[in-house]
Amino acid sequence: MSEKKIKNVIIVMCKYSVVVKGIERRLKEMGCKVSIITQDKDKMPKMDKEKESATFIFYLPNNIMDDVVKFNWLEHIYGKIHDLECECEVIVIGDKSERDDLTGRIFGMLHVGWLDRPVKMEELELAVTDGIFPEVEGNNKKHILIVDDDPSYAKMVREWLKDVYQVSIVTAGIQAITFLAKKSVDMILLDYEMPVVDGPQVFQMLRQEQSTQGIPVVFLTGVGGKDQVERVLQLKPTGYILKSTTKEKLLSYLQKKI
Repeated sequence: MSEKKIKNVIIVMCKYSVVVKGIERRLKEMGCKVSIITQDKDKMPKMDKEKESATFIFYLPNNIMDDVVKFNWLEHIYGKIHDLECECEVIVIGDKSERDDLTGRIFGMLHVGWLDRPVKMEELELAVTDGIFPEVEGNNKKHILIVDDDPSYAKMVREWLKDVYQVSIVTAGIQAITFLAKKSVDMILLDYEMPVVDGPQVFQMLRQEQSTQGIPVVFLTGVGGKDQVERVLQLKPTGYILKSTTKEKLLSYLQKKI
């Protein structure tokens, strides 16, 4: 009878916590070899691709989208995983409300498994040992991507829409292009004024790519000047809505367009 192979698990977190200690203890009880990577000690393990495989568990801090330093560090570590000379799996543990926002940004969510926090140990065990994850709720909803450099406004709109639609947020035009290269959506709500690449430029980039040229794009913006409106309308978007609109009017409008 062959000896059971020990699972190599690396937990990645910004700061060690009591919750992570519980996860570490449970993994060791399962017979896993557990290593820890934090911001203070972020040395990647050396592994032989012929002999070892690894499962990386990213335990996300609260409000990761609002902390640039932590966000960039986690993105850096995730990028370094691809440089390892071994077979790697990635599991992410985080807040359900941030799952969609992280798709296509830190993590290529098509290639990782997600567990909502607070994590259930039985779900963690299934994910680590068998690669089985809970079904993601909301997959049957139409998916809307909000592109707006004002995260507070974008989050408010998501609150308006989340009961009817699956809603993701990116805060820059280039992030939208990256997001859409990895995940499809049913509509884009696009701001006009954004730094580096503005809304009309993003729109033109989307129309130049075969994979995105058919996605309906509605400008949701505070810009209502005649010249700006005419510039957008010449591009022939699906629509143009001012940010002064109400929740009820926006929902009614979207139901007619999607």
